[in-house]
Order: sequence, then structure tokens, then C-alpha cells
Amino acid sequence: MPIASAAETDAGGGVAFLVSAGIVYEIIAAACSSPQTTQINAKTRAPTLMKWVHIGLVQAALFVGAAAYFDRRHRTEILAGGIAAGVLMYGQYLHAKQAGLSENAPGTETTSASASTMASWGNPT
Repeated sequence: MPIASAAETDAGGGVAFLVSAGIVYEIIAAACSSPQTTQINAKTRAPTLMKWVHIGLVQAALFVGAAAYFDRRHRTEILAGGIAAGVLMYGQYLHAKQAGLSENAPGTETTSASASTMASWGNPT
């Protein structure tokens, strides 16, 4: 009996799930910092950070949707991986935002210092 190639077997479902989940994490990471940075700097950047989480989720949904459209054989796994990763990452960012806003620990950046530093970069003396 001949050995079946990978293309002839149904071994791609798990890989499709991981690729779909991975793309969600990658897109959100590309659009944002991290849940840890969100927590540390929630008092100064929570609205901006969450805006980029939302933009990342929209981008991820477009990519996962496209992958599901093109790979109909693994559509269920692609959608399940993308949805699972999106829900998990969004939950982490929401938790980080709430934790950061509720604690009294100092962040790693301040609005006034960041603005004055950026202004000095644009105006060499």
C-alpha cells in the first residue's frame, strides 16, 4: 500500500487552527504593544491602546475570514482558531486596562514628558 502524501490526508486541520490563531496574535501584536504595556501605562494610554486592539481585531477578522473563504476544507478550524485567539487576546487587554486603571503603580511614561521629548526631537537646537 502506498504512503499517502500530506495533501491526501486530513492532517491539516490542526495546522489550520494554529495558523488562524497565530495570525490573530500576530496582527494584534503588530498593532499594539502588549497586555503588560497596557496595564503599566493604562492611566496615560488606555483609550489609544484599546483603539489599536479594536483595529487589530478587525484586521485579524478580515484575514481569518479570507483564509476560511480560500480554504473551505479547513474552514471550521480556521474560524475556531481565529475566534478563540481573538476572544482570549481581547480578554487579556480588557483585564490589563482595568488592572492598570485600578492600581496606583507608576507607569513607564507620562503625557507631558512624552510631549516635551517629542517636541525637542522635531526642533533641533
